[in-house]
Parts: sequence; C-alpha cells; structure tokens
Amino acid sequence: MAIPIGTQILYLFFLAIPIACIAWTVTHEEVFREPREFCEKRSKECQKLLQRKFFYLFTCEYCFSHYVTAVMLIITDFKLIFTDWRGYFIGGFSLVWIANIYISLFALIRVDLKKVRFEANIKEAEHKKVTDDDKT
Repeated sequence: MAIPIGTQILYLFFLAIPIACIAWTVTHEEVFREPREFCEKRSKECQKLLQRKFFYLFTCEYCFSHYVTAVMLIITDFKLIFTDWRGYFIGGFSLVWIANIYISLFALIRVDLKKVRFEANIKEAEHKKVTDDDKT
C-alpha cells in the first residue's frame, strides 16, 4: 500500500529529528568526548586508509548521519516516493539532507547562545569590577 506523499514528507521531517540528534550527540557532546578523541587520533594515525576513514566517521556529523540514517531506514522501513529500492535511496539521502539542515540550525543556535553567555560574563565581570572599585 502506497503512503500518500504528504504523509511521506511529514515522516521525512520527523524521522530526520532523531537522526540529527544522534549524529550531533555522538560527534559533539561531552558524553562521547573520550571515544571521539580516540577516533580522532586513530583517524589521523592509522596506517591503512580504510581504518582512518572508519574512525573518521565517528567525528564528522555529516558522515555519521549517513550511518544513523541507514539504521533508521532498517528500523522504520521508510521509503520516499517509490515503494522499491529507489524509495530507500531517495528517502535515505533526503533524511541525511534534512537531518544536516537541523544540525546546522542547532549549531548556529548554540554558537549564538555561547556568544550571548560570553558577552553576559564580560558585562558581569565589568560590573563587578566597577562595584568593587566603588567600595574602595
């Protein structure tokens, strides 16, 4: 049974959310820092090309999102437009694309939040210095 295209598009945008979340968490967050640092080191030091590329995929959110997407396609059986292998192909790359848009937006938000916090800390330090100078 073919799923209406509108429903497929909704699935596309919703399925990309956990893909983006998993890819970002593994490649950026503190909880995976040690394994990521190990993979970064191995991706630079391994003698064999395939070994370097294997370890690199755990450090790049774009690369890693392809593998998360492959697992998600297996779990959900998501297909886009076509009901055969072409649906997996189109759906897979579409999920990667949407997930990476989400990742990029999240990265921009995080940078902006860090900037705001940094500026607030500077203003707070300046204010504290002024009030400490007034007390003396």
